[in-house]
Amino acid sequence: MFNSFLGTKTTVISKIALFVMPGFLALSTTLISCTSPSNNTNNATDAKAETAATKTITFKTKLLRIGYQSSGDLVRVTGVLEKRLEPLGVKVEWAQFAQGPQLMEAMNVGKIDIGSVGETPPIFAQAAGAKIVYLAGRRLSPNSGKGSAIAVPKGSPIKTLADIKGKEVVFQKGSASHYFIIKALEEVGLKYSDIKVLSMPNVEARGAFIQGAIPVWVTGDPHLALVEKLHGARVLRDARNIGTPGGYYVGTREFAKENPELLRIILEEIDKNGQWAEANRKEVAKLVAPVLKIDLPIQEIISGRANYRIKGITPELMKAQQSVADLFYNEKILPKKIDVHEALLTPKEYAAITPPTLISEK
Repeated sequence: MFNSFLGTKTTVISKIALFVMPGFLALSTTLISCTSPSNNTNNATDAKAETAATKTITFKTKLLRIGYQSSGDLVRVTGVLEKRLEPLGVKVEWAQFAQGPQLMEAMNVGKIDIGSVGETPPIFAQAAGAKIVYLAGRRLSPNSGKGSAIAVPKGSPIKTLADIKGKEVVFQKGSASHYFIIKALEEVGLKYSDIKVLSMPNVEARGAFIQGAIPVWVTGDPHLALVEKLHGARVLRDARNIGTPGGYYVGTREFAKENPELLRIILEEIDKNGQWAEANRKEVAKLVAPVLKIDLPIQEIISGRANYRIKGITPELMKAQQSVADLFYNEKILPKKIDVHEALLTPKEYAAITPPTLISEK
């Protein structure tokens, strides 16, 4: 269904992987050791009460199926969801996809329940009739966008972004790169029709780019950092200040409606993990580097410019998302105008799934 829009082949690699995060456990032990004996007693009592209360919840599902992209997922690496959910009787299963569009297609056909993608894939999925809902947004930082760029090979005669007029530009249609290139072209007075678009997932495009077969590549980390540091790729423009609402956790409407208590726990753990990650980026790099088989110095660059925390869905965020959808329609890339608000839960339902830490983020 999505391929009729995007013109690209879907690649799905299903995996289940559990990892332990020693850095986080060490941090927890340190914090506990600094408290007074009386506080330890209170904390233990509170923890037992919280555990007892949580165990009274009966979840409709016993299996959580999460999609992630080939660029990796820190939540999967650290195993925080497994540690929280499996004692409650919920197994976690991970499925890997080339990029966001492939993940959304799998969600549409019922292969996964939730997943993390950029701002663009949910728009194309909704236009294709997928029954999805926005669960949470991605918190952006001042460095947001450094990990995505329009790049050319070392020695390319292309010197500026305006020079890509008439050139073949490779990216995955329907991904965040699709929105990025349109906005970047606007800045230099070019139209989307001024370039020759070839849709290709990052995992397939990287080798061709390294060999010099791709003149212009719109990509993101870890692929961007690898070609920059190992192959001398030049960045024409990164995605800072591109005006994006950011990425999202998205789920099927059915799963969200039937599992509000479970989703609240999931989002809470994801954000707690993100909070730890943003305060311990070097530890994150040490954990992720061997999983992605990337040299530690390069992974430190990637981890240093990544966004790990999430935020609640707000009217302001959806207004920004609607502007992205309208841009694709106005460019005649989407076959019909969509209303992103049709992919929302009710305020009451959001209150049920959204932890306080996400509610406080505007």
